[in-house]
Amino acid sequence: MPARLSEWNLVRIEDGELALNHRVTPYDLNSSLFTDYAHKLRTVWLPEGKVAGYDVEEVFDFPVGTVISKTFYYPTQRTGEYLLEQDRTAQRLAEGFRLDAVRLVETRLLVHREEGWVALPYVWNAEQSDAVLKRTGDAQQATLVKVGGEVQDFTYIVPNANQCAGCHATNATTREIQPIGPKARHLNRDFVYSHGQANQIAAWAEAGLLSGVPEAGAVPRNAVWDNQAESLEARARAYLDINCAHCHNRVGPADTSGLLLEHDAPRGPSLGLCKLPIAAGKGTGGRAFGIVPGNPNQSIFTYRMASTDPSIMMPELGRSLSHQEGTKLISDWIAAMGDGCV
Repeated sequence: MPARLSEWNLVRIEDGELALNHRVTPYDLNSSLFTDYAHKLRTVWLPEGKVAGYDVEEVFDFPVGTVISKTFYYPTQRTGEYLLEQDRTAQRLAEGFRLDAVRLVETRLLVHREEGWVALPYVWNAEQSDAVLKRTGDAQQATLVKVGGEVQDFTYIVPNANQCAGCHATNATTREIQPIGPKARHLNRDFVYSHGQANQIAAWAEAGLLSGVPEAGAVPRNAVWDNQAESLEARARAYLDINCAHCHNRVGPADTSGLLLEHDAPRGPSLGLCKLPIAAGKGTGGRAFGIVPGNPNQSIFTYRMASTDPSIMMPELGRSLSHQEGTKLISDWIAAMGDGCV
């Protein structure tokens, strides 16, 4: 467990820019987990000569030795406040990832060892020259400047190693840590590489990182949650899939809730429609059902998404702020459903 991120040789700082080292491949997801509006640089590295196995539904079968990284950062003002802007990580990499315009906060690693995956959180120093392993996590005070100049103070939480494992142990029985994002439906999109734009799954196959890839038309794809050109239904389901389904799945830590939020969960009580909560306590906000079709203001979903109270909010880890745009998306989806519960 190296004490410094630089010992992994994934990235380097050179002439005021962050750059990826040899055979470190960047990637992005169609829809991603909300983390206090942080931008994210995701990468994967496989041992030379090793290849991941394609899976149509689950996380790809990565070989022992794989290192997956996710670096959280914010664009900044000269005075240090974080700026709420559209994530343009791929463009930054292609044009030169200038450190004088951003603040690197943390890098989380998932390392596939013989005994399974291990989660390691690294926190960047003030000079942005390296990041230090902090298995106990961290808390940093920050200010976010929104569009229009509205300012919001918040505490950015770097999860400890146990919290990382808590989210990534997507099977409540085995409790084995697994990656969450590298699935076909999340990765099936274009990425702007330094040599040009290409579909990520096709690029991984061409680079020898991924085997067993079917024809392009057979690869599933989740919607981009904020792409207005896609249907409201597809965008809402994609948002719930990436933000909630790592717990709310058939074998996940929240399986006893009876709430299934994966992309293919059938519409009905298991998706929250007219479903009574189980052991939600004050998390219900006095609302009777998870989703009241046609009435987001009476739905538990939107109440918990909008809250920043740790005893109420969902997801319960990984954020201090509410995702206003995500909450509106789910509110619009519920409002379009119909006529309430009998």
